[in-house]
Amino acid sequence: MALSGGMDSTSLLMRLIADGYSVDCLSYTYGQKHTVEVERACKNIAYLDEHGISVVHRIIDLSSALSSFESSLLVDGEDIPEGHYEESQMKSTVVPNRNAIFASILYGHALSVSSREGTKVDIALGVHSGDHEIYPDCRPEFYTALEHAFAIGNWDSDKVSFTLPYIDGDKTSILLDAKKAIGVLGLEFDVVFANTLTSYNPDSDGRSSGTSGADVERILAFNAIGKSDPIEYVSSWDEVLKNALEVEKQHREEQYRERLTEEQYHVTRESGTERAFTGIYWDEKRSGNYFCICCGHLLFTSEMKFDSGCGWPSFHTEHPDAGIAHIADFSHGMHRTEVQCVHCKAHLGHIFNDGPRQFGGMRYCINSASLNFEELDE
Repeated sequence: MALSGGMDSTSLLMRLIADGYSVDCLSYTYGQKHTVEVERACKNIAYLDEHGISVVHRIIDLSSALSSFESSLLVDGEDIPEGHYEESQMKSTVVPNRNAIFASILYGHALSVSSREGTKVDIALGVHSGDHEIYPDCRPEFYTALEHAFAIGNWDSDKVSFTLPYIDGDKTSILLDAKKAIGVLGLEFDVVFANTLTSYNPDSDGRSSGTSGADVERILAFNAIGKSDPIEYVSSWDEVLKNALEVEKQHREEQYRERLTEEQYHVTRESGTERAFTGIYWDEKRSGNYFCICCGHLLFTSEMKFDSGCGWPSFHTEHPDAGIAHIADFSHGMHRTEVQCVHCKAHLGHIFNDGPRQFGGMRYCINSASLNFEELDE
């Protein structure tokens, strides 16, 4: 595997060891501004060794080979952009063909290990779905094509294969997986991740900026699992978290304005209410599921819907995984209970206690504009 010294590859290393693999790690220096990440990788290798866990670790110097490449990630490149990790300016951090070069070296190493030890070898990579937006060489189809090309160009390629265990995950799910693996190994979660670096623009002391797109993604992931990041930032954890949450909020709001209709935005993001009997789902009777229009989170099923006569879609129960937030609402001189999507805080409507008694007596009065209905195939 490639061990950058970052969060994803370190998590993957812990998972592979916990699963019983014998692991060879390759780290690369390629003229990156954040070479301190390789030093952090070495720290975790030493930490594992202290606990009797032996891992082969090699550092490959590619700085000369990549010295003619253009990227803000490289020493002579422009300044690292700040903001959300999915925004277009983050494309300047792409190093052309970097992952193909890394993977090619990994493949050659894997073939050599296979020949020397007479065993099959997996090449494990920590790429995940969140990387696809900006980095095209993190997409699964890229590795499928690459593996096919390598197989054509090498003998004994049937003994080597790529595995991408995090490809459908995100930073949050990766952290949760790492937490389990680290627990199995009897190691300290905070020690492992204090020995990592995700920032593209750390200061001269190796402290993370907290402002690069990579930083923001990492900070949000730690916050999502209810933990403070153990690495040292230039500012306090409270300050970098506040900035990351604001960056995320602004990015999502821009997306919502682009994607939603004027009414959908007004209802979900500005707590508006559509007029009774005007929404597209108030009289919907087909079988299917109702999702949050903003984030796609499953909220209700058609079995939970009933005709209340109020002019808005009414549901007596929420889906077990919905986790809808109930919030006191004192607007318009009334005391009501607002319901919001727990994931994106979209305003959905209100909940009242005049629903069917056989289902608990509650009525979720929901705006059609906050929902996306998907019919079930018969």
